[in-house]
Amino acid sequence: MPDTPLLLGSHGDSLREAFGKALVRLAETRPNFVVFDADIAGGTGTHHFRKAFPSRFFQVGIAEQNMMAMAAGFAATGVTPFVTTFAVFMLRALEQARLSVAYPKMNVKLVASHPGLDVGPDGASAQCLEDLAAFRALPGLVVLSPCDPLEVEQATEAILDYPGPVYMRTGRSAAERILPEDYRFEIGRGKVLRDGRDVTVIACGVTTARALEAARRLESDGVSVRVVNLSTLKPIDRELIVRCAEETRAVVTAEDHNVYGGLGSAVAEVLARTRPTPMEMVAVQDTFGESGEPEELARKYRIDARAIEQAVRRVSRRAT
Repeated sequence: MPDTPLLLGSHGDSLREAFGKALVRLAETRPNFVVFDADIAGGTGTHHFRKAFPSRFFQVGIAEQNMMAMAAGFAATGVTPFVTTFAVFMLRALEQARLSVAYPKMNVKLVASHPGLDVGPDGASAQCLEDLAAFRALPGLVVLSPCDPLEVEQATEAILDYPGPVYMRTGRSAAERILPEDYRFEIGRGKVLRDGRDVTVIACGVTTARALEAARRLESDGVSVRVVNLSTLKPIDRELIVRCAEETRAVVTAEDHNVYGGLGSAVAEVLARTRPTPMEMVAVQDTFGESGEPEELARKYRIDARAIEQAVRRVSRRAT
């Protein structure tokens, strides 16, 4: 890893663009999936698919609830639909996701761009800080939040192969490549990206890069931080979480989501039942955001690398 900070938005594909390009690549050899859009293909990355495979692209318009129900109908015939829109608009169709997709276990893939504060200037009404909690609560639904373009590409193929309903976040901002070429995504498995002995930082989505940056800063002060990319929130990698808690004796979670119901809650549920451990949660503290650039908002709402670093220092004192 380089010593300079990994700044999201510095270069590279956004997660949504990586998703759209992955769909095109997969469609060349896999004819049995389609894509549904709610009038925002340019915002979700699916414009690549629309151009390459127009007959497999369905423009539903601003009718997310209808789109969700239509996708369930397609899935009932054996076709695999990708349902794409902004994360905040996925919540509009939560009832249909529950009753038409999750309840009958339909093979539908829900892929949401523009989650969390990463939405930036669009402001509070578009910044979805509740989606992981909402979809994690639906029985039988897999919930993913990949961290970089490579993982999004691999996760898109993995969910296409998975025989059941999935919710996956992408992202709006350009994202730094942080994973090595030999990285292999697996549903239900977290990955240790950096080893350490004092504290484990468990992150997902855009905060994984920030966790790595915080770990490098702390290393110069003699604090050894393990960084785990936990891109599958459900089913969660209990074995890895417990092992890290036992070996480092303190845990910090980091996410671009409300502090209630997301990654921090999921990890706490595991540790409370198996190995109670000193823990800090870096997340948006039960408030709505505002308009601003993603990194500015991350600083203000304390989900940036500095906030992770400070959380590590706090939990270290509690663990001694």
